[in-house]
Amino acid sequence: MTIRHVLAAAAAALLGGFGLAAPAAAHASTQPAAASAYSMGPGRIGATVAAVLALVGLVLGGLALARSAGRIGAGNGRRGAVVALVLGLIGVVVGGLVVATADGGLGTGNGLGGGVVAGMLGLIGMVLGGLALARSRRTG
Repeated sequence: MTIRHVLAAAAAALLGGFGLAAPAAAHASTQPAAASAYSMGPGRIGATVAAVLALVGLVLGGLALARSAGRIGAGNGRRGAVVALVLGLIGVVVGGLVVATADGGLGTGNGLGGGVVAGMLGLIGMVLGGLALARSRRTG
């Protein structure tokens, strides 16, 4: 995976995140103050998708870090590190957009808690991916 692919994926994630945030912001004004515990509004769906992507990035970053240290596998973990960086970035950006467009506090059903969790998981995934990438450059 070249740097061009990584930059294209990051640009697509940013554009997709802004495209998802505009309908969510427009729809938020028509929602009731507190959503049902079982309803899935746009804020919850966005936060869930961001958290899942960030969690996958975190897991891949951990595996890439272990692979770059020579604990598992035969490779240097470079590809997994790059994927972890991209997925972590997507998780942070989409989670941040959900937090920015949430018009209620925690527990209102607007995805605020999920957006915060997605941001934290994405940040950890990016750190693990960056460490694995730095380690793979030293050993490779």
